[in-house]
Amino acid sequence: MNSKEKIFPRKLAPEHSSRMVEVIMGCKWSLTVYQLLRHDINRPGEMVRNVEGLSTKVLNSCLKKNIEFGILARETFNEIPPRVEYKVTPFGTKFIKVIDSLEMLQNEIDAQVK
Repeated sequence: MNSKEKIFPRKLAPEHSSRMVEVIMGCKWSLTVYQLLRHDINRPGEMVRNVEGLSTKVLNSCLKKNIEFGILARETFNEIPPRVEYKVTPFGTKFIKVIDSLEMLQNEIDAQVK
């Protein structure tokens, strides 16, 4: 071995952030939820009504995952009838930019394949 060669240790994916991307991208509704929030559709009932094929049970599961990762925040209003709204957190804004970058990269790959 040449004395000028540097040995690099194996590079591992960042544990938390790579798991977060995997879980969020694995949930086929997360990107749709982000799109709804961009259009000021932030109440669960509205979300279900505006997306064909989205059920309340699946939406709640998706929202729960996003809250656990700190991407979305749930705001409960003390009203009758009860009202709940979701919003993107400051961290979520950064995370969604990463997801948007992945989507742009995929679009470039798709364009090259055609």
